[in-house]
Amino acid sequence: LADRKDPVQAAFVQGGSLHAKQVPGVESLGSVDYEPIWVFYKGSFVKNGLLDLDKFAKARVAIGPEGSGTHVQAMNILRVSEVDRLPKLLPIKNDEAVTALKNGEVDIVLMVDGLRAKNVQALLNDPTVNLLSFNRAAAYTKNIHYLEELEVPMGGFNIARNFPPNDTKMLSTVTNLLIDDRMHPAIQFLFLMAAQEINGKESFFTKRGEFPAFMNSEFPESPIAQQFHQRGLPVLMDFLPFWVAEFVHRMFFTLLPFFAIAYPIILSLPSYRLRRVQSKLNRIYGELKFFENDLLVSYDPKKLPEYLETLAGMERRALALKVPKRASSDFYTLRSSIDYVRNALNRGDHQILGRESAI
Repeated sequence: LADRKDPVQAAFVQGGSLHAKQVPGVESLGSVDYEPIWVFYKGSFVKNGLLDLDKFAKARVAIGPEGSGTHVQAMNILRVSEVDRLPKLLPIKNDEAVTALKNGEVDIVLMVDGLRAKNVQALLNDPTVNLLSFNRAAAYTKNIHYLEELEVPMGGFNIARNFPPNDTKMLSTVTNLLIDDRMHPAIQFLFLMAAQEINGKESFFTKRGEFPAFMNSEFPESPIAQQFHQRGLPVLMDFLPFWVAEFVHRMFFTLLPFFAIAYPIILSLPSYRLRRVQSKLNRIYGELKFFENDLLVSYDPKKLPEYLETLAGMERRALALKVPKRASSDFYTLRSSIDYVRNALNRGDHQILGRESAI
């Protein structure tokens, strides 16, 4: 993903192992599962419910090989506990650490793996091995923001031998599904649908439908994933082929802002048209009023054809208008006024215009 020329466009990445600044152009589709952090030990390293740091400082601690997810999480936890510079931190593989703990070659093993993983089951089923409870898990999640707190009830792993013997708090990171931000939206939907089908089931640590979800990802959230988590799958996918439903869904949200702007404009168009027509009618009214006043002052019988043509021109302009129903009254009043002046001129009775105005 870090190489924009690489064809890989998606990856499952452990929370806390990468930062957004390290790999620009990467977005998150959300978290798809928990990755519990297990701390197994032999001996007595717990005092008053907390890890005895004095004894821990002398212990041989397996923290996973450098570059592994286990090593990253171990160092982050040890760093906030201010015990990350101990001389006996051993960067060995998880399977080697399991064997070493059983043989007494190490005292504590820290690993990141799933509940059903072979290495985890090997230590959970060993009655000589203890599981550390992070009783200050809430404090760790405040200091390491991508961590989640998990709870295991007394006897949760093995009721027969009551293991763990007390309610136990664990820390966990999550598996994030990261993608190239250029990935086609339809492919993103397919990834999310697959994650919902596979990871949305109930398990020991998760409730049904808990994943996929955005959980403290350091990467920007994909807009497609945001839509998916907020609204679910498009309803059209129940009735149309996937590619058609996805296209219609994407176009809807792409064009929605346009319609939000265009709708008020469309609503205002009739009012705008009415105002324009009324403005043109008023302009002709004004010309008719001016024409009438001019007749009262300087009427010339020889110019009667010219006067009538002027009125005809006004009427033609009025008839050329596309008048909406709401302006019909003004339109017919104008035509009646033009007829009134025309009839007065045809009778040779222009003086009546002064006594009883047409406008």
